[in-house]
Amino acid sequence: MKIVFEDIKSLAGSSFRILVNPKLNNFYYWHFHPEFELTFIIAPHGTRRIGNHIGDFSGSDLVFIGSNIPHLNFDYGIKTEYEKVVLQFKEDFFKNDFSSTPELAAIAQLFENSKRVICFNGKIKDIVGKRLQKLHLLSHFDQFIEVLSLFQLLANTNDRTLLHDEPFENIYNNKEQVRLKMVYEFIETNFQRPISLDEIAMKTNLSKAAFCRYFKKMTQLTFTEFLNQYRIEQAKRHLKTDKNVTETCYECGFESLSYFNRIFKKVVGENPIQFKKR
Repeated sequence: MKIVFEDIKSLAGSSFRILVNPKLNNFYYWHFHPEFELTFIIAPHGTRRIGNHIGDFSGSDLVFIGSNIPHLNFDYGIKTEYEKVVLQFKEDFFKNDFSSTPELAAIAQLFENSKRVICFNGKIKDIVGKRLQKLHLLSHFDQFIEVLSLFQLLANTNDRTLLHDEPFENIYNNKEQVRLKMVYEFIETNFQRPISLDEIAMKTNLSKAAFCRYFKKMTQLTFTEFLNQYRIEQAKRHLKTDKNVTETCYECGFESLSYFNRIFKKVVGENPIQFKKR
């Protein structure tokens, strides 16, 4: 099965990327990234697939995933209402401080154990989960302090399970990582204008047909589906500001308002006006 390398950009002024309720339940997104990831989800039931581990969860799940460990989006296939928070941060987060600060020794071991993936249970899951849901409301400084506090809680709890017996090693083809990263960077830079299949295929030194086969195998999506999904994520950010629906549509690379409305509802589950009001 093919896997996607995800290129993650932190927000300006922050060491983290916090995703609140990203709706990917209709997308099979088997991927990995250098960043560590702490994910909390509330749902009646779901499937947890990380590295070589496959398991089910019910009610909620809180998992700490180490760097470059392949995993499926936790909300894949969920048909009911659910809530999800994803906290991602660079692999060198606290790296220098771990070795020189005794107070961070427990957190250093937590990060080391994340190579085997840590699933948290019991009361600690609910306590940390509720605080994660409020993390995005804090200032960057207060977020940093809160994350440090949450790590300390997680580092000192016994309510946890390691999902792999040994640290998981990702031996995925580096050439394909580089090619996918180049595609993502091109989309990030050019999503506001039309991007043809011929143009992106040329960038990857593949024929149009070969690129379509390659991209579908790697992401489980067509290039158009992937590009639309990226544009919708940008549109959601625009709509949370003073941008109206029409401005958002054209600034995010859509050439038709009706097409934008249809794709937005397909991806998000509600139309742009409803999303903006909410």
